[in-house]
Amino acid sequence: MSALKQKIADDMHQAMKNREAARLSTLKMLLSAIGYAEMDKQRELTDDEVKAVLSKEVKQHRESIAAYKQGGRADLVEKEEGELKILLEYMPPQMSTEEIEAIVKAAIEAVGATGPSDKGKVMGKVMPQTRGKADGQEVNSIVDRMLSA
Repeated sequence: MSALKQKIADDMHQAMKNREAARLSTLKMLLSAIGYAEMDKQRELTDDEVKAVLSKEVKQHRESIAAYKQGGRADLVEKEEGELKILLEYMPPQMSTEEIEAIVKAAIEAVGATGPSDKGKVMGKVMPQTRGKADGQEVNSIVDRMLSA
């Protein structure tokens, strides 16, 4: 079992003992998503693959929060934000805008990008370096801004 998955399972058991309902349900949901990913691959996931599942869950929660805000559902926004806060505890530290810009600048130079038409090449170089460490939408907007300049 990967170290991250083991930590999540241990924290779930601790939440059960402490009767923390919100934390328990969030961690159960996360372990369930990891379990489904393991069934798809028919093997146990590595730490990096567990982080990818975690990133996917974080992204879904952020999208849900935006949708609930748009729909005026403050109760559901609060619930999703609480779950998101728990999930973010297991994510690696997020990169700053300056760190992302440095990676994008290096990628633009490496592929010889000259404008927005080279975005695919740049994103292909940048995403493996930022996956799990930065929000994809933020990376996308930085690439757009730097290629347009």
